[in-house]
Amino acid sequence: MSSVLKLSRSAEEGLRELLKFLLEKKRVKAVFTLCKIKKNGTVSYSLITDADMLKDALPLFPLMPQNAGKLLSRLTLKEHLAEPIAAVVRPCELRAFIELVKREQGSLENFIFISTTCPGTYPLEMSVNGDISKKLPEYEEDVKKGNVISDTRPICKACEHFMPYSADMTVALIGEKDIDKNCEIFLNTEKAEKLIEGMDGELVERELETEEVKNLRSKRQEEKRKLFEEINVEGLGLSGLVETFGRCIGCHGCSRVCPICYCVLCDFDSRDYENEPSTYESELKKRGGVRVPPNTVLYHLGRLTHVSVSCVGCGMCTDVCPADIPLSTIFLKVGEEVQKIFNYIPGKDVEEAIPLNKFEKDEFTEVED
Repeated sequence: MSSVLKLSRSAEEGLRELLKFLLEKKRVKAVFTLCKIKKNGTVSYSLITDADMLKDALPLFPLMPQNAGKLLSRLTLKEHLAEPIAAVVRPCELRAFIELVKREQGSLENFIFISTTCPGTYPLEMSVNGDISKKLPEYEEDVKKGNVISDTRPICKACEHFMPYSADMTVALIGEKDIDKNCEIFLNTEKAEKLIEGMDGELVERELETEEVKNLRSKRQEEKRKLFEEINVEGLGLSGLVETFGRCIGCHGCSRVCPICYCVLCDFDSRDYENEPSTYESELKKRGGVRVPPNTVLYHLGRLTHVSVSCVGCGMCTDVCPADIPLSTIFLKVGEEVQKIFNYIPGKDVEEAIPLNKFEKDEFTEVED
């Protein structure tokens, strides 16, 4: 059983009230959350210090404009936070940030993490077209019922890690029949319990892992099976990968948004991959034609090699791909297979070392010369 703060507000209003309380009582210096940008109505992650500005906050808006883990890394890359900040992030974003912290690309110090039982997000394209707002009533009803939500990103429908592993507070959404009337915030740490002291609301105890949550996990496992069958990653082979990744236009947008791709200069953007004219001439003599830019398949295979052990399945790569390559499905499938080998769930435990950074004497004993 967990301690729960129950507020007589809708889930989003209750979370805004909590964030405002933390700011006004100076329990935190700032709040990091999704916020409506007044000029054009878009939604963006924002850092807020003025409690009055929280009226424009949309902490539960079903959109991931960027992976917040990457943004939190940039906030703390040079030094840790001097004062506490409350960060409202999705489970995959929190896991991504923890993976970056393990790589010394950020610091967890002075963060208070607030997450949710995540129903999933809509594609960025729907935000551009202004379609998400029309979908919100239907979205809320499906959240209450614990359904797999139509029109959300395929990777979200297939996500099994929709419960945050290391958040200080968790807002219960999935299967909660009264999220339009009540907000239940699970207090997962002693730090969380101290932060809400003095706040209006009822303290109760209950379990977060409800039957609706368990049922949704089963539904998402089935969705993942269908997704993998549709793409048939295992059956692609080299020719299939060449055909699939051959659609790539070489924009490298997937690496720009991937939280695990953190290099200041990607090797594939370096001079090492700038071909001399003689290289093109040689290829043209042999083949009569050569693709420009070259090495698109090598680029994606290189990313798979680097990212797979820590891929959190956030889906940003597919969301920004102009060539509509099912990158997140391929990376999720390959990532899961690699992670199973090491019995590793990326971002679950900050104390657990990245498999590639540790040596196990008895590892892979079944492999013999």
